[in-house]
Amino acid sequence: MKILANDGIDKIGKDLLEKAGFEVTTENIPQDELLVKIDQFDVLIVRSATKVKRDIIEKSNLKLIARAGVGLDNIDLKAAGEYNIPVVNTPNASSKSVAELVFAHLFSVARMLHLSNRRMPEFGKEEFKILKKTASKGFELANKTLGIIGFGRIGQEVAKMAIGLGMKVLVYDYKGRSFDLTVTFNKHYQTNNFSVNLKGEDLDTILTSSDIISVHTPGSTEVIGDSEISKMKDGVIIINCARGGVINESALNNAVNTGKVAFTGVDVFESEPPINDSILSLQNASLSAHIGASTKEAQERVGIELAERIIQHLN
Repeated sequence: MKILANDGIDKIGKDLLEKAGFEVTTENIPQDELLVKIDQFDVLIVRSATKVKRDIIEKSNLKLIARAGVGLDNIDLKAAGEYNIPVVNTPNASSKSVAELVFAHLFSVARMLHLSNRRMPEFGKEEFKILKKTASKGFELANKTLGIIGFGRIGQEVAKMAIGLGMKVLVYDYKGRSFDLTVTFNKHYQTNNFSVNLKGEDLDTILTSSDIISVHTPGSTEVIGDSEISKMKDGVIIINCARGGVINESALNNAVNTGKVAFTGVDVFESEPPINDSILSLQNASLSAHIGASTKEAQERVGIELAERIIQHLN
């Protein structure tokens, strides 16, 4: 069987698939050419770049579509279902990497690194005292209240890290359910883990009580717009390492410019590459180019998990 890993796959995963007898192609086929060539493959592996639309599914002979990541919004699931093509993803592999990026953005704005990193290379000599004074207005994350909207695997990893930093964690859950989390320490320590229980709160409680809000909902349905921001504390921090569109970019941009939102950390955008220049030029923003799952460790885990699921399904 022939597999097209159109957005790439880690070498470990590729080796596992080839060892199992699959022929794996990692050369990218541009989106506009994929429709013509898709019928040559039995399995299609994508990340977020390739869009698996209905026309591609209809022209294909695919026996499986595999998403190297969590979200499936770039795959037409309805069309795949109509043509009896199973779709699998890797929900476990990248959770820690995305959660760590949330805190990379948080630490960046908390200690003004987002400004220092921009200005130090060019103005570090002439403006050293000014930059020092500006960055001295930083703050600690310990004892701050973190509100998490979307409490799947990534949201839970964010909560565990926040608890380790001494933060208070609030979780949005419209059903008011309780969640038992196990915070795991490095195996070097005698105490391996401890457990904590978090009770879900209503959305208004999250919006009005949090110093920092991090969104981790699936899909790209808008969760935060003007109305939600108006309910937040003045000087709130908003982080989006989920999907472009879950936070309205215009509303976020306006709120940062007015000071309602003190800082923001953004990894994902409504359009990628971004077309909203105003959000890219925000001074009080820590920005990255959709790299949440892009760590060496995460990509190895993604490759292994994909290979195992493909082999299990097709054998």
